[in-house]
Amino acid sequence: MAPEPAISVIVSTYNQPEWLEKVLLGYAAQDFRDFELIVADDGSREETRARIDGLRARLPFPLRHVWHPDDGFRKCVILNRAIEASRAMYLVFSDGDCIPRADFLAVHARLRRARRFLSGGYVKLPRDLSHAITAADIVDGRHCDPAWLAARGFQDVRQRLKLAARGAAATLLNALTPARASWNGHNASGWKADLIAANGFDERMQYGGEDRELGERLEHAGIRGLRVRYSAVVVHLDHDRGYVRPEMIANNRRIRAATRAARATRTAFGLVRDPGAGPA
Repeated sequence: MAPEPAISVIVSTYNQPEWLEKVLLGYAAQDFRDFELIVADDGSREETRARIDGLRARLPFPLRHVWHPDDGFRKCVILNRAIEASRAMYLVFSDGDCIPRADFLAVHARLRRARRFLSGGYVKLPRDLSHAITAADIVDGRHCDPAWLAARGFQDVRQRLKLAARGAAATLLNALTPARASWNGHNASGWKADLIAANGFDERMQYGGEDRELGERLEHAGIRGLRVRYSAVVVHLDHDRGYVRPEMIANNRRIRAATRAARATRTAFGLVRDPGAGPA
């Protein structure tokens, strides 16, 4: 058996094989190499499996594909299955529409701390630029080059600042940003033992704050978030979200309100379904 990696990366996806391929190429270009990657697939069609199988031999890291049938938005369920499949003690989470900067995993590895989780940042690109990024652009790091993006029409100066800031400048901006250190599905990391103690993601939840609810439970348990928004960065590729329904968001708000009111540290509907918890 291969030795345990330092990090298990868990990347969620659903029927976005073009975006997922770009993301996997981004991990192939990482400075940090001691990791495995698990694609947590919420029921994508066969095209995604074929794309993963076609890429596997080209990638310099172990790649696994954890899948379940499409039965609506069940991201939390498949993320829990990916946690169970992971082999490392430290887990990094992102989405299959977020290409990492080359130092992304090196930053998560360097800044991880006991009883902390890391809350990273993202730069959201417009649809046309998302499509324009090529494999060569990713290999050479142009997808995260502020000047290259600006030359192609990306004029959001504040967003480009996330990509330009490095070292002491990034540390200062992490301290100054008013944004809370929430658990963000597109860019967060934590110790597997802490996630298991929280019983993973709440499988009742669908789209809308489902990632942040896990972070709230971690905070209640004394696992504090650390802002690394300007240090660990991904670029987010634009796409439609036809799976979003208002009732999903309303249900998630009720669950999050209950979590906060009870200062809950664990869900009964997570990695292990507690006896008597009832249906999800």
